[in-house]
Amino acid sequence: MAKVKNWHLGRDMEYVYEENRPKRQWSIVFDLNKCIGCQTCSMACKTTWTSGKGQESMFWNNVETKPWGSYPLGWDVKVLEKLGHQEWKKHEPYRGKTIFEAAEPTETTVHFFPTDEDWMYPNNGEDDCTGNVSHGTHLNLPHDQWFFYLPRTCAHCTYPACLAACPRKAIYKRPEDGIVLIDQSRCKGYGECVRSCPYKKSMYNPYTRTSEKCIGCYPAVEQGYQPMCVQNCIGKIRVMGFINPPWKARKDNPVDYLVHQMGLALPYYPQLGLEPNIYYIPPIHANREYLTQMFGPKVDDAIKQYKKIKDDPRTQGLLVLLGSTDRIMHSFDVKHGVAYGYDEKGDEIVSVPVIEHSYERPRYDSKYEAVRNNTP
Repeated sequence: MAKVKNWHLGRDMEYVYEENRPKRQWSIVFDLNKCIGCQTCSMACKTTWTSGKGQESMFWNNVETKPWGSYPLGWDVKVLEKLGHQEWKKHEPYRGKTIFEAAEPTETTVHFFPTDEDWMYPNNGEDDCTGNVSHGTHLNLPHDQWFFYLPRTCAHCTYPACLAACPRKAIYKRPEDGIVLIDQSRCKGYGECVRSCPYKKSMYNPYTRTSEKCIGCYPAVEQGYQPMCVQNCIGKIRVMGFINPPWKARKDNPVDYLVHQMGLALPYYPQLGLEPNIYYIPPIHANREYLTQMFGPKVDDAIKQYKKIKDDPRTQGLLVLLGSTDRIMHSFDVKHGVAYGYDEKGDEIVSVPVIEHSYERPRYDSKYEAVRNNTP
């Protein structure tokens, strides 16, 4: 096992291969406060990539209702149970074990293998809330009920468990953008990647007898466009870009800004040790203990920052840019009440007002002899 730097954990950790970061790293940020669980992203992905034989129950992008939903069934609970109780104190490096460090001597990771039935219920637990409902459901509630939607794709991890576990070396991480792919000509369907990925984003196709996974929409990314799930997001909660490690972060890079500069977006289950490259702005209304378990001890700080956005025009501007273009934004700026997004060459690709103007019309229109209501 090699020693590699994991900045999510704030320390070095053990991994099968030497550290080898790509030239740039594909990444997505999700604002969970705006996800409406419409599954448009899931359908955009499915109609693009998983409409073939053996892919009937396969969703490279899915949206789960937390805390009760999961695809495959119980993936998060089972991984945490396998890893066991670990400690992570606020403002300190993670002192617990990762799935690589807690593995048995003969294994690469702590893992479990989902059954075929586990993959058959992608909407299990949808819209199920948790909390005290003793006062009934007629809105006379103390309001400790909560749930939130969690969209998930492959995280194209810096230290992928699937890549580490593959005996065929069929899985590789592209040096040009960090996207993790499976070479279908080398894969023999042993299922070690399915078993080892804690996020369960490598999936077995019984028809082709190979493993398949989210490909980060690399054909679109190579042309400067964001993935299908990002382009089609109704709630405009996503932005895909390229994240730098903290020691190379740029303030004008949208992903760097949200993750490093503001501390708004956090990785999920960072304690597993994969340094995943999808990040979430935590929901401000959900149970903090649950959120801490999922996103780590910086959750409180992230939520405090989110609540201050109303007084921060620059961050407001970046968030309104989410979903405003199908192109990849390599940099952004906010000036004179307008947010601008730029491509890799620095050319403007989109501009959006930070605050939309509202106009009030006379209630009675004498020209048409009509009475109109003003709506936002």
